[in-house]
Amino acid sequence: MGSLKSSVFLLILHLLEGTLSNSLIQLNNNGYEGIVIAIDPNVPEDEALIQQIKDMVTQASPYLFEATGKRFYFKNVAILIPENWKTKPDYVRPKLETYKNADVLVAEPNPSGNDKPYTEQVGACGEKGERIHFTPDFLAGKKLDQYGPQGRVFVHEWAHLRWGLFNEYNDDQKFYLSKGKREAVRCSAAITGSHAVRKCQGGSCIDKSCRIDKLTGMYEKDCEFIPQRQQTEKASIMFAQSINSVVEFCTEQNHNAEAPNLQNQKCNLRSTWEVIRESEDFKKTTPMTTQPPNPTFSLLQIGERIVCLVLDKSGSMSNDNRLNRMNQAGKLFLLQTVEQGSWVGMVMFDSVAYVQSELRQINSGTDRDALTRSLPTVSAGGTSICSGLRSAFTVIRKKYPTDGAEIVLLTDREDNSISSCFNEVKQSGAIIHTVALGLSAAKELEELSKMTGGLQMFASDQVQNNGLMDAFGALSSGNGALSQRSIQLESKGLTLQNNQWMNGTVIVDSTVGNDTLFLVTWTTQPPQILLWDPSGKIQNGFLVDALTKMAYLQVPGTAKVGTWKYSLQASSQTLTLTVTSRASSATLPPITVTSRVNQDTGKFPNPMRVYANIRQGASPILRASVTALIESANGKTVTLELLDNGAGADATKNDGVYSRYFTAYDANGRYSVKIWALGGINAARAIPQQNGAMYIPGWIENGEIKWNTPQPEISNNTLQDKQVCFSRTSSGGSFVASNVPSAPIPDLFPPCQIIDLKAEIQEGNLINLTWTAPGDDYDQGQAHKYIIRISTSILDLRDNFSVSVQVNTTDLIPKEANSEEVFVFEPENITFENGTDLFIAIQAVDKANLKSEISNIARVSLFIPPQQPSEDTSTPYPNTTTNSTICGIHILKIMWKWIGELQMTLAVH
Repeated sequence: MGSLKSSVFLLILHLLEGTLSNSLIQLNNNGYEGIVIAIDPNVPEDEALIQQIKDMVTQASPYLFEATGKRFYFKNVAILIPENWKTKPDYVRPKLETYKNADVLVAEPNPSGNDKPYTEQVGACGEKGERIHFTPDFLAGKKLDQYGPQGRVFVHEWAHLRWGLFNEYNDDQKFYLSKGKREAVRCSAAITGSHAVRKCQGGSCIDKSCRIDKLTGMYEKDCEFIPQRQQTEKASIMFAQSINSVVEFCTEQNHNAEAPNLQNQKCNLRSTWEVIRESEDFKKTTPMTTQPPNPTFSLLQIGERIVCLVLDKSGSMSNDNRLNRMNQAGKLFLLQTVEQGSWVGMVMFDSVAYVQSELRQINSGTDRDALTRSLPTVSAGGTSICSGLRSAFTVIRKKYPTDGAEIVLLTDREDNSISSCFNEVKQSGAIIHTVALGLSAAKELEELSKMTGGLQMFASDQVQNNGLMDAFGALSSGNGALSQRSIQLESKGLTLQNNQWMNGTVIVDSTVGNDTLFLVTWTTQPPQILLWDPSGKIQNGFLVDALTKMAYLQVPGTAKVGTWKYSLQASSQTLTLTVTSRASSATLPPITVTSRVNQDTGKFPNPMRVYANIRQGASPILRASVTALIESANGKTVTLELLDNGAGADATKNDGVYSRYFTAYDANGRYSVKIWALGGINAARAIPQQNGAMYIPGWIENGEIKWNTPQPEISNNTLQDKQVCFSRTSSGGSFVASNVPSAPIPDLFPPCQIIDLKAEIQEGNLINLTWTAPGDDYDQGQAHKYIIRISTSILDLRDNFSVSVQVNTTDLIPKEANSEEVFVFEPENITFENGTDLFIAIQAVDKANLKSEISNIARVSLFIPPQQPSEDTSTPYPNTTTNSTICGIHILKIMWKWIGELQMTLAVH
């Protein structure tokens, strides 16, 4: 535990240049520090689970060390223990560690029985993943045959998380044709095994050999690759770390570049070791000459939330009505966002600091009201941010240590002395969330957020964008139960003239409804406010705060499910509406939207990527309408439709993560991000393809197949789409743009890379290509033309694309970005005969002659069926199920003695 504490300074300074990551992981002298493994609060208390986590990491460390050429090992790990577990003397309060920044989450399987380990990945090859997921049963060793030892699996998942590697197997296509020969998708190709099909129904199973499709030459859909239990091949961990002999990543020498898997598709056919070698981790380390120490562990238990508001009341806060707008947002936080049971204090500052409220626990509305009365009412004086921070530390320390406490810092001015308290901030162990208000807020605010793991947000003076409300509404606990978190359903604003109306609707779905708040603000006079519930009943009882220029209605009990309608009328002023709620039940997960950008700094002409992750519990929400509003320092707002189509900025189709490139820079400085999401299909019935350890269907031992327990099947009832109507808004924080030239902005943005190219052979040797259209600027607009080239060598096409055979695309006119493209051609100037493998790639070109990266490489294999139907003549494996009805099974067992061993040593054919 001491080792983790001693490295806290290194943890809080760990920042990967330009990237936006909440993770506290850093690499120090070859050892990974600051890893956070969190146990979900819904996991039943079990002390054995803590030991199982320790055992997994301890086993994983030497495996990682040897697999990476003695470069990396696990140095220390923090285990985050739920607040609802019993308190113990060796459990200490977290510092910067929270559920939001946990690198590994241990949670109950969803759906039940699905214990597959996996890692969330939303970025491109080589980009860090989001989080690793394990289940208690997996950690308890109940899935050893299916996935292998827990420590080995952790290394597989770590490679997804840390280095952005992808799987080298393919659950959707387990075999492929290579030069007319059927091959299993694997890496390396020296992994041995065979193929078989198992059909089970009502507890009875039948094993049989795989049939061959006479039209395609491929094995039937249910055919499985069954590896030998005993192997000699050492690679690759990203294929099957569960094989005993596998202790390495694939290299250039043994990488199977032809295998149709995600690693090849996403990483331009590069081996996993090549990607690792290009990582920052690899570049700043050299192999160790001694054995690493065992990992150390710190046991941290979540406690009560402690928050101190540090609010600027300097003279500049009188500009653009900032002081009052800050108070409006502060009241939203105090009345609604901050959770019951939290401790809240308040400090205001100008050139000196003033304690407005000592820590006060929120147990009732009386406590909330008392805190709102402490908000500053007069703006005057200079700006001393460090005075405010030091005063906040004092307020907190009167009752609690500052470890893990949160500070919400808002300012609108520069402060040349802010760096003077950076060391105190680092030593405090507090998390600092920053809100930059207006164009002149201190440039160092983002640094405070980075070094402490806090949120960074920006709000302009464009009142109708409701930026301050969104910023304070996003400050829910990183550790609180999901059922207690405030969820924003709506955030809108409008400037009205001549008694105009601001009309709209808000959807309250069945997953929310408790503690629902409607809050209206104005800039001059109270507007007329009309609100109707889904039954058409008008809602009265808005509490009017004339001084702060706001009115709010707390809906009693649980708000009615359905569409609420509102109408606000005013003249010559700006109105905003914010609607928040909480989960309707502690057992029904609410639909949530979490959003972010891929970097905290954007340097023109590099694009930003905007993400919105929409889920109900662990289940993704598909086919929602998702819009990002990105506001620059100049007040210009750009609207982007985010897509979950597996193209452009979106890494995986139908995984509930909606993405888009942003290129519409108009100024240097801060940009804010806001997400609107509507409607959707509850995708609980679909488990998206997950980047995780491969499930092994069975093993070949002593010439016989030993089948593993099959993966859980999803029932037909679960498979039915369930329409859910909902509305959500979410703050995506902010980023800072630099190097943006003066207008007119030059066109330096090429079309984005095509990442979903697919190819199929049609009758008459015609090849049908499909892909998603890129744009003129990444995934927006319309490209000018396509260049399609082909080769019979996959590596030659990658390395020598510009001189490969070009396909005539004279009649191929690009469609608008994100449209489906279809193109059919017949190969020319190349020998295309039975057994030929043909590889195809595309490059998009825009009107400025800027070219995209070369697409993923698609392949087709020409298979001309024989005149007689093809049968697989390979010997089927003996059935190990006693109630099998395969004829001749005993004869086959006898035959196996003299042909089985030969068969098993061959690669799949």
